[in-house]
Amino acid sequence: MHSAYRREVRFISQIIVEDNEPLEKALKRFKRMVEKEGIIREWKRREYYEKPSAIRNREKKALERKLQKKTRRSQEGRY
Repeated sequence: MHSAYRREVRFISQIIVEDNEPLEKALKRFKRMVEKEGIIREWKRREYYEKPSAIRNREKKALERKLQKKTRRSQEGRY
């Protein structure tokens, strides 16, 4: 496969562990940073190929849920 057609995604996240810092604390900082950057979520999303139609359907359903939630919240204020 030609390199122009191949897409590589590399995530580089690192933390600097101090000499007197417990490993558990450093690991917790790393996990928090990875979660904040959305690396795990992105990895899980790209783990398997998703057809373009499936992507559109997923996004459409998410938008519908968002709009339903918004209308429910506006309805609660009326009663």
